[in-house]
Amino acid sequence: MKKFMYEITLHPLDQFRKVAFFCTQEGVCSLQELPSDQINLLKDLLNRRGDKSWELVDMAFGKDGLLAFWKREKE
Repeated sequence: MKKFMYEITLHPLDQFRKVAFFCTQEGVCSLQELPSDQINLLKDLLNRRGDKSWELVDMAFGKDGLLAFWKREKE
């Protein structure tokens, strides 16, 4: 059976200053305003962590920034 380790990272709001994340009353959420430089920041974050064998499980945007949940298989 595979075993995993998990990590949670917080990325400050000032890195994602133009991201607008909205949720409807029905719970449907989407990014509304994402300039290309912000897309590149997210892509770079994912690639840096992926290079270290971390897989993104989930992410959440809040008033303080982006919270990312990662996992990777234990060796």
